Amino acid sequence: MSVRYIPVQWNRNKWFYDGVLLAAAILYIALFLYVAPPLADHARPVDAPIWRARAFGTCAYLMLTVILLIGPLARLDSRFLPLLYNRRHFGVLTFFIAIGHALFVLDWYFAFSRTPMLEALLSSNTAFGHVVGFPFEALGILALLVMAVMAFTSHDFWLSFLGPKLWKRLHLLVYAGYLAATGHLAFGAWLDQATVGLTLLLFGGAGAVAVLHVLAAVKERRMTSTASPDDDWVPVCPPMEIPDKRGRIVVLSPDERVAVFRNGDTLAAVANACAHQNGPLGEGKIVGGCITCPWHGFGYRMEDGRSPPPFTEMIPTYRLRLTDGMLFIHGKANPPGTYQEPVRLMEGGMT
Repeated sequence: MSVRYIPVQWNRNKWFYDGVLLAAAILYIALFLYVAPPLADHARPVDAPIWRARAFGTCAYLMLTVILLIGPLARLDSRFLPLLYNRRHFGVLTFFIAIGHALFVLDWYFAFSRTPMLEALLSSNTAFGHVVGFPFEALGILALLVMAVMAFTSHDFWLSFLGPKLWKRLHLLVYAGYLAATGHLAFGAWLDQATVGLTLLLFGGAGAVAVLHVLAAVKERRMTSTASPDDDWVPVCPPMEIPDKRGRIVVLSPDERVAVFRNGDTLAAVANACAHQNGPLGEGKIVGGCITCPWHGFGYRMEDGRSPPPFTEMIPTYRLRLTDGMLFIHGKANPPGTYQEPVRLMEGGMT
């Protein structure tokens, strides 16, 4: 949260996160270059420049896989939430390592070609209708372009400039980039020499991403209460089914979700989307009396959806009522920052 534009917001946790991330990437590449070659089960020798290209390429693919695993892991277990806070830095480093892979490939395969490098790269394989000779290079370029967009728009400046909804939709392109990277690896290095390591990385990584996203979606579906948009008052659940200082997500329509929170004997409802990056507030918790986003820690007061001073972010609030032991929510949102009297369990009546 901020009341003015701040170019860089570094803290000790970010330095530690980035330091561990960089060290892990360096360690992986070093092990790939200096430990893996003697242990490789290749049918034929692999030149050192190819090893360098594959070291950077597989490192970038592994990092992209981990990036896509962090989201569902955090939804399944809140202990993974700290990994979300600097995930954008993770993506930027992944892009630079992928650039290293591309440069090594161009320098080795096309450095001495009479044809311009890019033209030679795109014309080396053109058999679109066949597995062998499929132009996997084009898939790699597509994946690199997607990662470039992610990296260049990762700063909060672009989030503010584009708006949270458009920024979020733009960054969902990462799934298209991952699919392209998977195809690039499968039709390229793996098809050339399907080693045990490449097989585990390719199918194990992509499989883990798919399975964890399905598990996270199932858990989210169980946590949500689906409502009919035609009803003025929509049933949520008995209030004590909402854990203390936690929330329950209510789906009013495909585009509208509400987070209903309980703080002791007090209940209130706000829009589920955080004003920062549309993070799922209903998956967060109440810290210091404020609903706290699980992604980056943005906080909002329960009663009016406003961030505490001096911050200025606001989200819509909703009316609640308690009738015959069942909590109901009104289907129409209040304007962002509107005060709404919370429901108190001792009243046992309507608001």
